[in-house]
Amino acid sequence: MAEKKSDLSRAFKEDGALKTHVGGQALIEGIMMRGKYNWSVAVREPSGSIYTEEHDLNSGKDRNGWMYWPLVRGCRALVESLVLGYKALEIAALHAFAEEADEKDGAKDGVEAAVVGAAAAEEPSAKTDVEAILPDAVPVEGDGKPFSWKDDFGRPETMIDALGAQTELKVESLEASAREHAERAERLAVAEEALLEGEFEQPEGKQKKSFMDEEVEFGKKEMAISMVLGLVLGVVLFIVAPAFITNLIVGEYDQNTLLWNIVDGLLRVAVFVFYIWLIGRMGEIKRMFGYHGAEHKTIHCYEHGLALTPENARSFPRLHVRCGTAFLIMVMVIAIIVYTITPLNALIEALGVSDGAPKLVLVIFVRILLMPVIAGISYEITVKWAGSHPDNPLVKVILWPGMQMQYLTTNEPDDGQIECAIAAMQLVLEREQAEDARAASADGGARTGAGVEASAKA
Repeated sequence: MAEKKSDLSRAFKEDGALKTHVGGQALIEGIMMRGKYNWSVAVREPSGSIYTEEHDLNSGKDRNGWMYWPLVRGCRALVESLVLGYKALEIAALHAFAEEADEKDGAKDGVEAAVVGAAAAEEPSAKTDVEAILPDAVPVEGDGKPFSWKDDFGRPETMIDALGAQTELKVESLEASAREHAERAERLAVAEEALLEGEFEQPEGKQKKSFMDEEVEFGKKEMAISMVLGLVLGVVLFIVAPAFITNLIVGEYDQNTLLWNIVDGLLRVAVFVFYIWLIGRMGEIKRMFGYHGAEHKTIHCYEHGLALTPENARSFPRLHVRCGTAFLIMVMVIAIIVYTITPLNALIEALGVSDGAPKLVLVIFVRILLMPVIAGISYEITVKWAGSHPDNPLVKVILWPGMQMQYLTTNEPDDGQIECAIAAMQLVLEREQAEDARAASADGGARTGAGVEASAKA
């Protein structure tokens, strides 16, 4: 029996011949795919259907050519990825939980309707009130014949007896009506209070599934705030915290710079790995990592020239050599080198920075300033060089840490998740095919025109 290969081994050995530039990102119950001309989102809605949406990509290369220079293009790509990622997450959040807000509102409306309906059912009809207060026929003592305005209008004694009986009925009816209204008012007050306090629960199968358990509709302002907070959290977790701990362990930065940077880098990697492992324990993030695996399998399937179906994609490994996770690990490795060779000690001496907090603040500040440089170098190594030389043995060594991280950032997807990845992928591929056909048609027209002109000259 043949030994079963690991996903890591298969990812390197079964890399498809067709190296696509299409990349993706896992979302909340969905996938984002990005191509040359557009980016698309496919989200599994609560109803089970797949919502798709696509948007054009504005290159801007003609206007800002310098942003595509080496090193600079890595920073541009990182910023673009962050912006598109947040936009895609917003779309996914709006549609992944689209019906939950409606169900909540519907449940509230249903409770209100039930309360009003119950009150209406208990409310006596207008006819009943009138009949109770002003009866058409009132029994009168004596001959037992009921009183009638038509027949007894001229009989004073009978009218007096009838009016007395009517007054008694009216008083009793008003007392009963007052009691009923008080009881109804009390029931309505209790129902309204329970409704406002959220005590009415939805059916178990329809309860809100959002991991934030709140409305997920964000505006541009909220998304901008979320992005800024995310960047601040990243700086605190992966720059400030490791530097602070390293300063406690090693001592002042300029006392042993090499050891300081190595410990700082190892702590940064440890914090990153622990953070990924920790959030991976959450149910919603597990689902998202499953979509990450679906994205890789779908790209594998396309790069092998097979039809994009769940059956074909399912057979491929969930790891991929050109995953962005390798870029993140490379950033941390390159950071150690860049921070070590930066002449920070000379700057500390020139500025006369004292030991303790001032020196640590300067070290952290310089690290933040060097982030674009580190991102640019990492992009050139992992995307441009490694992506162009996948068979180079050194590439496999460089990508190995990132490939190991993919065991944490991907899970085996189900067919539903693969279907979402395929839906997003197809939107990108269809657009590229249409653009290629348009370019070929224009090129053919130009050549035909040139041929006609040449014939005319001849």
